[in-house]
Amino acid sequence: MTTSTETPAQTHRPAARIGSDHGVLTHQQVRAFIGEQLADVDIDGRSVCILVPDGTRTCPLPLLLAAVHSAISGRASRITTLIALGTHQPMSQAAIARHLGFQEGALEATYPGMTVLNHEWWRPDSFADLGTIPAARLAELSEERLSLDVRVLLNRAVVEHDIALVVGPVLPHEVVGISGGNKYFFPGVAGQEIIDVSHWLGALITSAEIIGTTAVTPVRALINAGAALVPAEKLSFCVVGQAGGLDLHSISFGDTISAWADAAQVCAATHVHYLDEPVRRVISLVPEMYEDIWTGAKGFYKLEPAVADGGEIILYAPHITEISTSHPEINEIGYHCRDYFVKQWDRFKDIHWGTLAHSTHLRGAGTYDAETGEERLRIRATLATRIPEEVCRAANLGYLDPDSVDLTAEAAAGSFVVPNAGEVLFRLR
Repeated sequence: MTTSTETPAQTHRPAARIGSDHGVLTHQQVRAFIGEQLADVDIDGRSVCILVPDGTRTCPLPLLLAAVHSAISGRASRITTLIALGTHQPMSQAAIARHLGFQEGALEATYPGMTVLNHEWWRPDSFADLGTIPAARLAELSEERLSLDVRVLLNRAVVEHDIALVVGPVLPHEVVGISGGNKYFFPGVAGQEIIDVSHWLGALITSAEIIGTTAVTPVRALINAGAALVPAEKLSFCVVGQAGGLDLHSISFGDTISAWADAAQVCAATHVHYLDEPVRRVISLVPEMYEDIWTGAKGFYKLEPAVADGGEIILYAPHITEISTSHPEINEIGYHCRDYFVKQWDRFKDIHWGTLAHSTHLRGAGTYDAETGEERLRIRATLATRIPEEVCRAANLGYLDPDSVDLTAEAAAGSFVVPNAGEVLFRLR
């Protein structure tokens, strides 16, 4: 069995970039850059697994995938596109067609020779076992926050191809700091154990502290250690999009570490907005690409650092009807601060740690007194969705009838109304 001290040989490719945090790229520039970069990669006769985001990320994926396919079709022996769901719900065939830019049922006509797969995280036989990150190594990576052996399972489609090519956006992220790069492997197409450990590690650090960090955070270090066990050559197109649209500021290409590090700097300049004063009431307009609170909670994560003590974030999403389509256990434990779980660890340790992490991320900072059972939360989290009031209250969240929300009146009254919430991070100067 491979361990973290016996890693496959890694190919280092320094990042090349087109674009910057100013201006946007034309489609012609995008296609030309992708073609030029892939022309310099040893692809002939080798198989390629392209990892792409699911529908919860804004990205001109049809443009990018078409350019990649054009550059490698006829050279690669086999091409598979794998949708990095993490543990999100699978995309339907119709949704995949829209997402990747082809007519439903006409994949071969648009992308000849290419296979498309959902990451079937619910199927044990979809994984290959890459080995174990030992407890001592995890303690080192996590800065002594955790110490246990971590089994590294990865979608076998990645392992069964010669090249793993990540194509996707780089954004502020509540677990890892800034997303992209090796995150498409872990948790993108990974097994539950490393997902749970990485997410709980992020929760122990807290979302408010880690989100938007361009440095290699402890979570990023863990993800990189897992990726070092992947036998494929790992390359990435890391893109930074214009907030609220599909135009691109930049594309960075290289190995998955160097391309991510380069793109993260652009992301920090474009997707982190600074406020002079904290806000007290936020109306976070959650876009329809988030189909439940499990994904739509990004509208909370990205605003929490800018909200005053005692303030409130309202997730306004009349289209959402469920807290989670894939993780019903969140309804049982509800939403609480980190210390609520840490100080009652024997009670909660057997629940998926990724679920506990999601709970803390949406409830934000707070304290818990184990002797009195009192939980004090820094700010309020309120749902203005189609989720019934009793479900919201039972989950330890506030409720607001979405039909009662007048966005114009809220803005006039001083509420901070944020359109297309979920990708831009707000912080205080």
